[in-house]
This record gives sequence, C-alpha cells and structure tokens, in this order.
Amino acid sequence: MTETLIQGADTIVTMDDARRELHGADILIRGGEIVDVGQGLRTSGDVVSAKGCVVTPGLVNTHHHLYQSLTRAVPQGQNALLFGWLQTLYPIWSRFGPEEMRVSAMTGLAELALSGCTLTSDHLYLYPNGARLDDTIEAARAIGLRFHPTRGAMSIGQSDGGLPPDALVEREADILNDCIRVIDAFHDPREGSMCRVGIAPCSPFSVSRDLMRDAALLARDKGVMLHTHLAENDEDIAYSLEKFGCRPGQYAEDLGWTGDDVWHAHCVKLDGQEIDLFAKSGTGVAHCPCSNCRLGSGIAPVRAMRDAGVKVGLGVDGSASNDAGNLILEARQSMLLQRVANGADAMSAREALEIATRGGADVLGRPDCGRIAAGKRADIAIWDTGCIESAGSWDAAALLLAGPTRVRDLFVEGRRIVAGGHLASYDLPDLIAQQNRLARALAESL
Repeated sequence: MTETLIQGADTIVTMDDARRELHGADILIRGGEIVDVGQGLRTSGDVVSAKGCVVTPGLVNTHHHLYQSLTRAVPQGQNALLFGWLQTLYPIWSRFGPEEMRVSAMTGLAELALSGCTLTSDHLYLYPNGARLDDTIEAARAIGLRFHPTRGAMSIGQSDGGLPPDALVEREADILNDCIRVIDAFHDPREGSMCRVGIAPCSPFSVSRDLMRDAALLARDKGVMLHTHLAENDEDIAYSLEKFGCRPGQYAEDLGWTGDDVWHAHCVKLDGQEIDLFAKSGTGVAHCPCSNCRLGSGIAPVRAMRDAGVKVGLGVDGSASNDAGNLILEARQSMLLQRVANGADAMSAREALEIATRGGADVLGRPDCGRIAAGKRADIAIWDTGCIESAGSWDAAALLLAGPTRVRDLFVEGRRIVAGGHLASYDLPDLIAQQNRLARALAESL
C-alpha cells in the first residue's frame, strides 16, 4: 500500500479532539488514511517537505450550486435581491444541458481545490435538456474531490404560484424516482466514501408540502441526508408566513426536516426559538457569508448558533451569487462578519478555521474527515507561509488574518490533486477554455 510522509511542517493545526497545534511535526499517510502524526516519523514511500508551511485538514464546503459557475457576473443580476436575481437567471439556466453541467461543475470543483477544499456538497435542483446529477458526479471524479452531491428539485412553477418558470419544474413522482435511481447508483455510506448522495428539494417556495414530506420519508428509508434552503432573507420569511402560516423553522419541523441527518443552507433569519430547535435536534447549518453579502440577505447569527450548540459549516454557495468559490476566503469573511455584528472578540481566526474544516465535516455527517489524526481520512491542505500575504506575521497558524489564499499542495484520500499550487488532476487552461466557450455561447443565444 502506498505511503506518503508529509515531513517537517512548521505548524500542523490538527483540529483533533484536543485541538492540538504541533510544530516541526510529520504526518504519515498509508493508502487513504492518516496512520500517525508526530515528530521523527519515517517512510520508505514518498516524502513531501512541509518546511515553511502550515498544514490543516482539508476545508469542507457544505453548500454550492456548481452549475452556476457558468453564469458569474451576469449584468442584469449583479444588483438584484434574491427573488429578482433568480428570475433573471432561470431563463439562462434553462438552456443548459449535460455538457454545461459537467464543465461548470469541473470549474467550480477546481476552484475549490485550489482554495484548499477536499470535500464539497453540491445542490443541483434543475435538469434541463437531458442534464442529470450523473454529470456532476463525473466532474468530481475527474477533479478528484470527495463529493456529496444532492438530488435537488423544483415542482411548483409560475403557473401554480411558484417562482421558477414551468419549463424548469418536474413532476413529483419523477423527482422521487430519480432520487432512488441516483442513490442506488452512486451513494456509498462507508467510512472513507468518495461519494455520498443526499435528497434536496430546492426550497419551500419551489416545491410542495407533500414533496418535502415524501423526500424526508424517502431519505430516512434510504439512509441518506436531507438538504434545502431555509430562512435566507426577509422575503423568505414573509413567504413562509403568508403561504404556510408559520416561520420556516416550524415548517421544517412539521415536515420532518430537522434532525442530525438534515442541514439547511443560509438560515440568515433564524430567530432564537429556531436556533434552539436546531441545537436540540442536531440540525446543521451551511453558512454562506459572501453570498449573503452579495444578495443583501443579512448576517447569519452564527455566534448565537455556535453558542447554542448548532452544527455550523461553511458554504461558498453558487458562483452566480458569490461570484467566487474560494473557501479559505469564505472562512475569513465569516470571521469578519461575526466581528461586525458582535464585536472584535466575537470570532477568532482559529474558530473560523474550525468551522471551515471540522465543523463542515460534522454538518455533512463525516466525522472521518475534517481532522488530522490517526484513523482519519488523508484529506490535507499544505499552505506555504513564505508568501507575501504572510510576510511579517507573528502567528503563522492565523491563516485567516494573514495567510495565503491558494493552497500549495492538497491531498484527498491520500492522493495529491494540487501540487506546487497547480491542479495536478486536470489540464486547467483547457478547462478554462471549455468554460469560456460555453459561457460565450450562452450569452450569444439570448
């Protein structure tokens, strides 16, 4: 079995149960597993020097719409609020097909990898022109990231009072049948799995109450997780009160959408009762600070959630509402926003990094990831602190205050997919060319 020794790191920020930080230490990888962490380790296999570097667990992204990387900075959507932004982009997305889904996903995954991400979820909720969840799963295999795709859906179109155009919604029976298909084909529940599938109706304003309930029943029958958008902004709250007669947290609980197998994206407008409900039920939250700023949704009460015991991870959200996918910068943004809302001592650089690693892994039900410890998966990021951004730093491990924003080396399941700051698993210039060609074609088709 292949061995790799990451040797002589200036600092290893383990995020293990004791939150140890080790200096001048090594990590021994065998196959896809970390087998030892400490000083003076030896191997007959490959040796990767980490001198002058900080080593962390690979970052974990808990919310994304990878397909949206083909619609960054669309002029008509640049200054729109959430609902108007969606209505601008739906007609463009309706022109996507399998190639657009695959290439855009590869682009988003490559961007994540270069920013230190080793495990990402994805929320794909529209399937025009023959596109399938399979397209994004193929993309993740090509780039080499650990993947948690979710089979999203929309079933209430404009003619029935919903937000999306009718051309982008599906019959609910077809949605559930395809959920079963992709789970049976791709979901691997084992420790160390490279692909787990979830079920993810898009939002309370784009699917019916029946589909939300049926999706929860199916997910529990299949043993997979549930994901959706919740309480993203004031419009979201108003819609819930008008249509359902209750706040989003109550709606979720009534339909079986709370528990340790559920995570919700955004949750910017959760109130104290909803935060307590999520804490007591073990429900997770994907915090998306850049997207929430971009769309003017607000600042999520992450400090209150963490203090109450809610599981919180980070999400870059879709590249059309960010419009970037750099997860280490997302962690920095999370730290800064909590300081704006609650004071300079509200969140440390280390706590924000914990949310971006161990926190996200816990939200996705992956205690085998997000930590550097013997027995955990070999998902590891090496950050070169000899860069200009770190020059003069008194605390190299405070990466989110003064550190690189592009990873030097990245290991996923023990395989190096970024080496020397370059994507090792795929020809990046060729991928960029494919992406730009498709984006131009979409723009010209309108």
